Amino acid sequence: MRPSFTLGIEEEYQTIDPETRDLRSHIATEMLSQGAIRLEERVKAELHQSVIEVGTRVCRDIEDAREDLYDLRRNMIRLAEENGLRLVAGATHPFADWRDQAIYPDPRYDKVVEDLQLVARSNLIFGLHVHVGIEDKEAAIRVMNSLRYFLPHILALSTNSPFWLGMETGYKSYRAKVFEHFPRTNLPDSFASYSEFESYVSLLIKTGCIDNAKKIWWDIRPHPFFDTVEVRICDIPMRAQESIAIAALIQATVCKLWRLHSCNVDYRQYSRALLMENKFRAVRYGLDGKLIDFGKQEEVPVRDLIGEYLHFVDDVLDELGSRRAIGYVQTMLEQGSGADRQLRVFRETGDLRAVVDYMASETRADL
Repeated sequence: MRPSFTLGIEEEYQTIDPETRDLRSHIATEMLSQGAIRLEERVKAELHQSVIEVGTRVCRDIEDAREDLYDLRRNMIRLAEENGLRLVAGATHPFADWRDQAIYPDPRYDKVVEDLQLVARSNLIFGLHVHVGIEDKEAAIRVMNSLRYFLPHILALSTNSPFWLGMETGYKSYRAKVFEHFPRTNLPDSFASYSEFESYVSLLIKTGCIDNAKKIWWDIRPHPFFDTVEVRICDIPMRAQESIAIAALIQATVCKLWRLHSCNVDYRQYSRALLMENKFRAVRYGLDGKLIDFGKQEEVPVRDLIGEYLHFVDDVLDELGSRRAIGYVQTMLEQGSGADRQLRVFRETGDLRAVVDYMASETRADL
């Protein structure tokens, strides 16, 4: 049976003091309470109090998701302003120090901090997560196995974290380097079946490694409670339009791979060890780098590979109604990722506060 290919999009935002441009947390907690009243289950806390997470409803297609996500951003921008704050979409803050940030008071986060200590406290990062509905668990595992190949391409498009603690890191996605200090992160191995994945989860629970499968924080996973494949590798982009384009690309990839699998055609599988080489390149160089084409066994510019990638999914776009949304990927390739644009502003101004101002203006663009 054909999956629903429904969409859910989660974004994590920074709450910024408009004077200092630094992160602010204590007012953000009040803001979260107000957001919960207005937006109900679509807004929630994260580990640090200066992080606000929103999530769309289950959306039937990408245009439905666009409407919901834009509404969420508009509401959160308005709510931030009412509380004397600014909302920023960036995967790291250019100069904030995680040691100054309060942890959100919640037993779940207390347990994470108790388990992971400094690694948890320093995890001051902001991501984009995309869920695509696949109701058949076995199909979800097969799609996940194949989709791993495309994750470095997707990450390169989303890169938006070149700064950390006031320093230019040399990485386009420093968020990815921070997060890999957590256990059970990065790209997963492939699984022969859903039952093999279930056995893995059961073993971890039985041996006290985790209390539930939500503490498996891979770049992609079958969601433990929803009938979705969840892609978690992305930095949060600055513009909502970028998030929509990336979500549409992920949905189209899931649809194309499912279509191949339904015809008993498996997309070629590569080992985690090889795929991690491409992930590092995406983290380090973003759209300006080269990834390895493992079939040809040669390096290819990321922009060229993304062009091939768009051609690969083209025949499912009209079925999904996502041609308009994915068309924006071409603009992203021309303008550069969020990391490229942050660095451009810093080169022009030499001022990280100017970078924060730029990020804030981009966060509200096109809404």
